[in-house]
Amino acid sequence: MLEDASLISAIIQKRKALSPRKALLVGISGIDAAGKGFVTARVADSLQKCGIRLAVINSDGWLNLPPVRFHRQDPARDFYENAIRFEEMFERVILPLRGTRGVSVEADFAEETAMTFRKHRYAFRNIDAILLEGIFLFKPKYRGHFDLKIWIDCSFERALKNAIERGQEGLSREETVRSFETIYFPAQRIHLARDNPRETADIVFKNDRL
Repeated sequence: MLEDASLISAIIQKRKALSPRKALLVGISGIDAAGKGFVTARVADSLQKCGIRLAVINSDGWLNLPPVRFHRQDPARDFYENAIRFEEMFERVILPLRGTRGVSVEADFAEETAMTFRKHRYAFRNIDAILLEGIFLFKPKYRGHFDLKIWIDCSFERALKNAIERGQEGLSREETVRSFETIYFPAQRIHLARDNPRETADIVFKNDRL
């Protein structure tokens, strides 16, 4: 696709302009169920075919456990503020990897439905570029870390269809709709209003086909 080609070209040009001692850090973000993982996988495949050595990291592995990220009193705000362990992720893995092109770190990892952490090792060497994919990446506190910011632009309507089709978190259709309408989408609306992630992105990738 033409849009894919423009992403690949932008990443390669950014990589060429960067010091060979560092890895390029590309953020791929968007609202929940916008298609971030799908687009990231396609971009990664194309870059690897071009000889770019990649570290592909999904920030979902850095989720807080449900008692921390979900609260009944104000679920949307709490999810926006507490969903991801960003500080630990950037300090232990992303920034060292960006700075030296390699890292070997064992960290707590959580799947979406997990009630306990499991250990996961992030081990990379001689990396050319990092594709970091996830929600809320472009909060003001973190967006300065990125060499290239890509926003996956998707309507809430399309995202909800995506979530239902993929059986988000193993929930039924009714449970998925309820979770997205009461937690995930309201949290994203806070993000959009406070942080302007679309407007601060370097590239906006349309992924809104109904």
